[in-house]
Amino acid sequence: MTDDAARSRQGVFFAIAAYTMWGIAPVYFKWLESVPALEILSHRIIWSFILVLALILVLGRGGRLKPVLQNKKQMLRLALATCLLGGNWFLFIWAINNDHILDASLGYYINPLLNVAIGMAFFGERMRNMQLVAIALAVTGVLIQVISFGSVPWVALALACSFAIYGAIRKRLPIDSMTGLWLETLILLPAVLIYMVLFASSSAADMTQNTWQINTLLIAAGVVTTAPLLCFTAAAQRIRYSTLGFFQYIGPSIMFILAVWVYGEPLATDKLVTFGIIWLALAIYSVDTLLFQQRSKRA
Repeated sequence: MTDDAARSRQGVFFAIAAYTMWGIAPVYFKWLESVPALEILSHRIIWSFILVLALILVLGRGGRLKPVLQNKKQMLRLALATCLLGGNWFLFIWAINNDHILDASLGYYINPLLNVAIGMAFFGERMRNMQLVAIALAVTGVLIQVISFGSVPWVALALACSFAIYGAIRKRLPIDSMTGLWLETLILLPAVLIYMVLFASSSAADMTQNTWQINTLLIAAGVVTTAPLLCFTAAAQRIRYSTLGFFQYIGPSIMFILAVWVYGEPLATDKLVTFGIIWLALAIYSVDTLLFQQRSKRA
Protein backbone atom coordinates (compact mmCIF):
# COMPACT_ATOMS: atom_id res chain seq x y z
CA MET A 1 0.00 0.00 0.00
CA THR A 2 1.41 3.42 -0.97
CA ASP A 3 1.86 6.21 1.56
CA ASP A 4 -0.96 8.21 -0.07
CA ALA A 5 -3.32 5.22 0.06
CA ALA A 6 -2.47 4.57 3.71
CA ARG A 7 -2.98 8.24 4.52
CA SER A 8 -6.36 8.26 2.76
CA ARG A 9 -7.39 5.11 4.62
CA GLN A 10 -6.47 6.77 7.91
CA GLY A 11 -8.49 9.81 6.85
CA VAL A 12 -11.58 7.68 6.23
CA PHE A 13 -11.16 6.07 9.67
CA PHE A 14 -10.86 9.47 11.38
CA ALA A 15 -13.89 10.83 9.46
CA ILE A 16 -16.07 7.87 10.47
CA ALA A 17 -14.86 8.21 14.08
CA ALA A 18 -15.61 11.95 14.20
CA TYR A 19 -19.13 11.77 12.78
CA THR A 20 -19.96 8.65 14.80
CA MET A 21 -18.97 10.40 18.02
CA TRP A 22 -21.11 13.42 17.07
CA GLY A 23 -23.97 11.04 16.25
CA ILE A 24 -23.93 9.21 19.59
CA ALA A 25 -23.46 12.43 21.61
CA PRO A 26 -27.21 12.40 22.52
CA VAL A 27 -26.59 9.25 24.60
CA TYR A 28 -24.07 11.15 26.71
CA PHE A 29 -26.33 14.16 27.20
CA LYS A 30 -29.29 11.88 28.03
CA TRP A 31 -27.23 10.46 30.90
CA LEU A 32 -27.05 14.02 32.25
CA GLU A 33 -30.70 14.97 31.69
CA SER A 34 -31.16 15.55 35.45
CA VAL A 35 -28.71 18.48 35.13
CA PRO A 36 -30.01 21.77 33.60
CA ALA A 37 -28.82 22.41 30.03
CA LEU A 38 -27.06 25.65 30.98
CA GLU A 39 -25.04 23.86 33.65
CA ILE A 40 -24.06 21.08 31.23
CA LEU A 41 -23.00 23.77 28.75
CA SER A 42 -20.93 25.47 31.45
CA HIS A 43 -19.11 22.23 32.28
CA ARG A 44 -18.59 21.59 28.56
CA ILE A 45 -16.86 24.95 28.19
CA ILE A 46 -14.82 24.75 31.42
CA TRP A 47 -13.45 21.24 30.89
CA SER A 48 -12.87 21.79 27.16
CA PHE A 49 -10.87 24.92 28.04
CA ILE A 50 -8.66 22.90 30.43
CA LEU A 51 -8.25 19.88 28.12
CA VAL A 52 -7.44 21.86 24.97
CA LEU A 53 -5.00 24.08 26.88
CA ALA A 54 -3.20 20.94 28.08
CA LEU A 55 -3.04 19.62 24.48
CA ILE A 56 -1.70 22.95 23.19
CA LEU A 57 1.05 22.93 25.82
CA VAL A 58 1.96 19.27 25.27
CA LEU A 59 2.08 19.72 21.47
CA GLY A 60 4.02 22.98 21.76
CA ARG A 61 1.45 25.07 19.91
CA GLY A 62 1.34 27.96 22.36
CA GLY A 63 3.10 30.22 19.85
CA ARG A 64 0.00 30.19 17.65
CA LEU A 65 -2.10 31.99 20.27
CA LYS A 66 -0.30 35.34 20.53
CA PRO A 67 -0.73 36.49 16.88
CA VAL A 68 -4.48 35.85 17.06
CA LEU A 69 -4.90 37.49 20.48
CA GLN A 70 -3.08 40.60 19.19
CA ASN A 71 -5.28 40.85 16.08
CA LYS A 72 -8.36 42.80 17.20
CA LYS A 73 -10.26 42.28 13.94
CA GLN A 74 -9.79 38.50 14.06
CA MET A 75 -10.74 38.34 17.73
CA LEU A 76 -13.90 40.36 17.08
CA ARG A 77 -14.98 38.01 14.30
CA LEU A 78 -14.05 34.99 16.42
CA ALA A 79 -16.15 36.39 19.29
CA LEU A 80 -19.16 36.66 16.96
CA ALA A 81 -18.62 33.08 15.76
CA THR A 82 -18.24 31.96 19.38
CA CYS A 83 -21.62 33.42 20.36
CA LEU A 84 -23.24 31.40 17.57
CA LEU A 85 -21.35 28.25 18.63
CA GLY A 86 -22.31 28.70 22.28
CA GLY A 87 -25.96 29.14 21.31
CA ASN A 88 -25.75 26.06 19.08
CA TRP A 89 -24.24 23.97 21.87
CA PHE A 90 -26.88 25.11 24.35
CA LEU A 91 -29.80 24.47 22.00
CA PHE A 92 -28.44 21.03 21.08
CA ILE A 93 -28.17 20.01 24.75
CA TRP A 94 -31.63 21.42 25.48
CA ALA A 95 -33.10 19.60 22.46
CA ILE A 96 -31.62 16.25 23.50
CA ASN A 97 -32.84 16.50 27.09
CA ASN A 98 -36.32 17.70 26.07
CA ASP A 99 -37.03 14.88 23.59
CA HIS A 100 -36.23 16.81 20.40
CA ILE A 101 -33.52 14.50 19.04
CA LEU A 102 -35.45 14.17 15.77
CA ASP A 103 -35.37 17.96 15.37
CA ALA A 104 -31.61 17.96 16.04
CA SER A 105 -31.18 15.23 13.43
CA LEU A 106 -33.21 17.22 10.88
CA GLY A 107 -31.12 20.32 11.60
CA TYR A 108 -27.86 18.56 10.80
CA TYR A 109 -29.36 17.02 7.66
CA ILE A 110 -30.29 20.53 6.49
CA ASN A 111 -26.86 21.96 7.39
CA PRO A 112 -24.85 20.84 4.30
CA LEU A 113 -27.48 22.26 1.94
CA LEU A 114 -27.43 25.52 3.87
CA ASN A 115 -23.64 25.57 3.57
CA VAL A 116 -23.97 25.41 -0.23
CA ALA A 117 -26.46 28.31 -0.21
CA ILE A 118 -24.16 30.41 2.02
CA GLY A 119 -21.21 29.62 -0.25
CA MET A 120 -23.14 31.04 -3.20
CA ALA A 121 -24.52 34.07 -1.36
CA PHE A 122 -21.41 35.21 0.52
CA PHE A 123 -18.35 33.55 -1.01
CA GLY A 124 -19.17 33.89 -4.70
CA GLU A 125 -19.20 30.13 -5.21
CA ARG A 126 -21.01 28.97 -8.35
CA MET A 127 -23.93 26.67 -7.76
CA ARG A 128 -24.65 23.82 -10.16
CA ASN A 129 -28.21 23.17 -11.37
CA MET A 130 -28.68 20.01 -9.31
CA GLN A 131 -27.49 21.83 -6.20
CA LEU A 132 -30.18 24.45 -6.83
CA VAL A 133 -32.76 21.66 -7.14
CA ALA A 134 -31.59 20.13 -3.85
CA ILE A 135 -31.83 23.45 -1.99
CA ALA A 136 -35.26 24.18 -3.52
CA LEU A 137 -36.46 20.75 -2.32
CA ALA A 138 -35.18 21.42 1.20
CA VAL A 139 -37.00 24.75 1.32
CA THR A 140 -40.13 23.04 -0.03
CA GLY A 141 -39.96 20.40 2.69
CA VAL A 142 -39.85 23.02 5.43
CA LEU A 143 -42.63 25.09 3.82
CA ILE A 144 -44.90 22.03 3.52
CA GLN A 145 -44.47 21.39 7.25
CA VAL A 146 -45.25 25.03 8.05
CA ILE A 147 -48.21 25.49 5.67
CA SER A 148 -49.85 22.05 5.63
CA PHE A 149 -49.23 21.00 9.22
CA GLY A 150 -48.93 24.37 10.94
CA SER A 151 -45.70 23.50 12.73
CA VAL A 152 -42.39 25.30 12.39
CA PRO A 153 -39.29 23.10 12.90
CA TRP A 154 -37.64 25.93 14.81
CA VAL A 155 -35.16 23.74 16.70
CA ALA A 156 -33.89 22.19 13.45
CA LEU A 157 -33.72 25.54 11.66
CA ALA A 158 -31.97 27.28 14.57
CA LEU A 159 -29.38 24.49 14.87
CA ALA A 160 -28.74 24.43 11.11
CA CYS A 161 -28.53 28.22 10.74
CA SER A 162 -26.36 28.86 13.80
CA PHE A 163 -23.84 26.17 12.84
CA ALA A 164 -23.79 27.11 9.15
CA ILE A 165 -23.20 30.80 9.90
CA TYR A 166 -20.58 29.87 12.51
CA GLY A 167 -18.83 27.74 9.88
CA ALA A 168 -18.97 30.56 7.33
CA ILE A 169 -17.30 33.00 9.74
CA ARG A 170 -14.66 30.47 10.81
CA LYS A 171 -13.94 29.67 7.15
CA ARG A 172 -12.58 33.18 6.69
CA LEU A 173 -10.46 33.10 9.85
CA PRO A 174 -6.89 31.75 9.41
CA ILE A 175 -6.97 29.93 12.78
CA ASP A 176 -6.41 26.19 13.15
CA SER A 177 -9.16 24.18 14.85
CA MET A 178 -7.37 23.48 18.15
CA THR A 179 -6.27 27.08 18.64
CA GLY A 180 -9.75 28.26 17.61
CA LEU A 181 -11.54 25.90 20.00
CA TRP A 182 -9.39 27.03 22.94
CA LEU A 183 -9.95 30.71 22.14
CA GLU A 184 -13.69 30.07 21.79
CA THR A 185 -13.83 28.45 25.22
CA LEU A 186 -11.69 31.30 26.58
CA ILE A 187 -14.21 33.86 25.29
CA LEU A 188 -17.14 31.97 26.85
CA LEU A 189 -15.35 31.11 30.10
CA PRO A 190 -16.00 34.33 32.12
CA ALA A 191 -19.75 34.17 31.48
CA VAL A 192 -20.09 30.51 32.48
CA LEU A 193 -17.92 30.97 35.59
CA ILE A 194 -20.14 33.85 36.73
CA TYR A 195 -23.20 31.69 36.06
CA MET A 196 -21.81 28.68 37.94
CA VAL A 197 -20.68 30.74 40.96
CA LEU A 198 -23.63 33.12 41.31
CA PHE A 199 -26.68 31.61 39.61
CA ALA A 200 -26.44 27.82 39.20
CA SER A 201 -28.76 26.31 41.78
CA SER A 202 -29.50 22.71 40.81
CA SER A 203 -28.58 19.77 43.01
CA ALA A 204 -25.64 19.06 40.68
CA ALA A 205 -24.21 22.60 40.82
CA ASP A 206 -21.96 21.78 43.81
CA MET A 207 -19.57 19.08 42.59
CA THR A 208 -18.52 18.26 46.15
CA GLN A 209 -22.07 17.02 46.79
CA ASN A 210 -22.40 14.94 43.60
CA THR A 211 -21.88 11.23 43.13
CA TRP A 212 -18.62 10.26 41.43
CA GLN A 213 -20.64 9.06 38.44
CA ILE A 214 -22.21 12.49 37.83
CA ASN A 215 -18.89 14.28 38.32
CA THR A 216 -17.16 11.90 35.92
CA LEU A 217 -19.82 12.57 33.29
CA LEU A 218 -19.55 16.34 33.79
CA ILE A 219 -15.75 16.31 33.49
CA ALA A 220 -16.04 14.06 30.41
CA ALA A 221 -17.77 16.97 28.63
CA GLY A 222 -14.31 18.17 27.66
CA VAL A 223 -13.51 14.88 25.93
CA VAL A 224 -16.96 14.72 24.29
CA THR A 225 -16.31 18.17 22.79
CA THR A 226 -12.65 17.80 21.85
CA ALA A 227 -12.23 14.18 20.65
CA PRO A 228 -14.54 14.36 17.58
CA LEU A 229 -13.07 17.73 16.57
CA LEU A 230 -9.53 16.34 16.66
CA CYS A 231 -10.63 13.33 14.59
CA PHE A 232 -12.36 15.66 12.13
CA THR A 233 -9.21 17.77 11.78
CA ALA A 234 -7.09 14.64 11.25
CA ALA A 235 -9.53 13.47 8.56
CA ALA A 236 -9.56 16.86 6.81
CA GLN A 237 -5.74 16.74 6.61
CA ARG A 238 -5.74 13.30 4.97
CA ILE A 239 -8.66 13.25 2.51
CA ARG A 240 -10.31 15.77 0.20
CA TYR A 241 -12.82 18.07 1.86
CA SER A 242 -15.46 17.12 -0.71
CA THR A 243 -14.90 13.45 0.13
CA LEU A 244 -15.17 14.27 3.82
CA GLY A 245 -18.60 15.74 3.11
CA PHE A 246 -20.03 12.31 2.29
CA PHE A 247 -19.42 11.18 5.87
CA GLN A 248 -21.37 14.08 7.40
CA TYR A 249 -24.67 12.17 7.16
CA ILE A 250 -23.43 9.58 9.68
CA GLY A 251 -24.13 11.91 12.62
CA PRO A 252 -27.76 12.86 11.92
CA SER A 253 -28.53 9.31 10.77
CA ILE A 254 -27.38 7.89 14.12
CA MET A 255 -29.40 10.60 15.89
CA PHE A 256 -32.47 9.63 13.86
CA ILE A 257 -32.08 5.96 14.83
CA LEU A 258 -31.57 6.86 18.49
CA ALA A 259 -34.61 9.17 18.51
CA VAL A 260 -37.05 6.69 16.95
CA TRP A 261 -35.84 3.27 18.07
CA VAL A 262 -34.02 3.95 21.36
CA TYR A 263 -35.77 6.94 22.95
CA GLY A 264 -39.20 6.44 21.34
CA GLU A 265 -39.76 9.94 19.97
CA PRO A 266 -42.92 9.95 17.81
CA LEU A 267 -42.25 10.28 14.07
CA ALA A 268 -45.32 12.37 13.29
CA THR A 269 -46.58 12.84 9.73
CA ASP A 270 -45.26 16.39 9.41
CA LYS A 271 -41.74 15.35 10.41
CA LEU A 272 -41.85 12.24 8.22
CA VAL A 273 -42.81 14.31 5.16
CA THR A 274 -40.08 16.86 5.88
CA PHE A 275 -37.46 14.16 6.46
CA GLY A 276 -38.45 12.40 3.24
CA ILE A 277 -38.04 15.54 1.14
CA ILE A 278 -34.75 16.47 2.85
CA TRP A 279 -33.40 12.94 2.24
CA LEU A 280 -34.35 13.25 -1.44
CA ALA A 281 -32.61 16.64 -1.61
CA LEU A 282 -29.47 15.20 0.00
CA ALA A 283 -29.48 12.23 -2.40
CA ILE A 284 -29.60 14.60 -5.38
CA TYR A 285 -26.87 16.77 -3.83
CA SER A 286 -24.62 13.75 -3.14
CA VAL A 287 -25.04 12.23 -6.62
CA ASP A 288 -24.32 15.62 -8.21
CA THR A 289 -21.16 16.02 -6.09
CA LEU A 290 -19.98 12.53 -7.00
CA LEU A 291 -20.56 13.09 -10.73
CA PHE A 292 -18.81 16.47 -10.57
CA GLN A 293 -15.76 14.87 -8.92
CA GLN A 294 -15.59 12.18 -11.61
CA ARG A 295 -15.84 14.77 -14.40
CA SER A 296 -13.11 16.83 -12.76
CA LYS A 297 -10.78 13.82 -12.57
CA ARG A 298 -11.34 12.99 -16.25
CA ALA A 299 -10.71 16.62 -17.20
